This record gives sequence, C-alpha cells and structure tokens, in this order.
Amino acid sequence: MKKTVITVSREYGSGGRLIARKLADELGIGFYDGELLSLVAKESGYTEEFVRRNDQKKTQSLLYHLYIGSQILPASDMIFIAQSRVIKDLYSKESCVIVGRCADYVLRDCPDVINVFITAPLESRIVRVRDEYGEIAEPADNYKAYLNKKDKNRIAYYNYFADDAWGKVQTYDISVNSDIGIDKSADLIARYIRARVGE
Repeated sequence: MKKTVITVSREYGSGGRLIARKLADELGIGFYDGELLSLVAKESGYTEEFVRRNDQKKTQSLLYHLYIGSQILPASDMIFIAQSRVIKDLYSKESCVIVGRCADYVLRDCPDVINVFITAPLESRIVRVRDEYGEIAEPADNYKAYLNKKDKNRIAYYNYFADDAWGKVQTYDISVNSDIGIDKSADLIARYIRARVGE
C-alpha cells in the first residue's frame, strides 16, 4: 500500500479505538492513540504526566486568559501545538492510523490522508460503555447524560482548535455505523482504503 495516513474520529462508546486498532493491524501499519502522548512528551520536553493531564482539554475562558496574562499560552494550547508537530512528523514518515486529537484538521491540507468517522446508536454505545468498558455513569446510572457529556467535551475540544465542526459529514471520506460489529467495521474501512489507494 502506498503511504497513507488514516485519521479516526469517533463518538464516545462507538468502539472507534478498537476499530482503528484492528484497521491498523489489517493494513499492517502503525497505530497511534495514547501512544502519541509519549511522542508529544519527547518532542515538547514536557513530562508525560503533564501531557496526559492536559491532553484533549479545552482551554479556560477568555477572562481567565486575560487574568493570567496574554504572554503565556494555556497548557492545553501548548500541548496541542506539540501534538500537531508530532502528527505532521508521523505523516511525513509512515503510513499509520491516528485516533482523535484533531488529526483530520491538523492534516487537512495534506494529500494521502483518509478521514474516518465512527458512529453508533446511543443504546449500543451505552451497552459498550457499561458492559465492555465497565464505566460507571455520573450522574448515577444516567448513561445517556454521561455519553452526551463525553461527546460535548470532544466537540468543544475539536471546535476550539479547528475552524470546522466536529462530526460534519463533509470533513470525512467515510463514516461507519459500528453496529455492524468491530471486525466488520474495520474490514469495511480497509476495503474502502484499498480501493482509494488503488490496491
């Protein structure tokens, strides 16, 4: 397969990370999700703990920044800048799958990038988060509110750094409803990618 970078955006609980991992394995290419944070720490000189604590966090309000002073970038902004450099470096070096972290936006002007969005019905996501991930919903047992909050945080982070809207259909090359299953979703995306790159 010619060099291709696949970015995977996903609704919380849709199994997007699992699908991305299987996709990378099926295509025989690199996989970056949490692994990206170690690279960001090395690239930036920040500790890995600092990077993890500020990963995918939206910055504070404008009033907070005015109070702190305009000369200092918030931690989340510094991490995003370092993360963007790492993502572009990966793009220049290898074929890989990158999960989340606005990678589709960071690589928006690059050729040989395929952007994927993973969705699933709310009930399926609730079952996965509760039964497979073992997460406890806060507020207690209200998984709908829990998932909505997780997705809102993801949307706020993306929309803060990107000048396009998270989940906007025109941003993605392919969107898959993971209710067909993790393996079938990964296989479907792999077939699409092979067709796109001419294999």
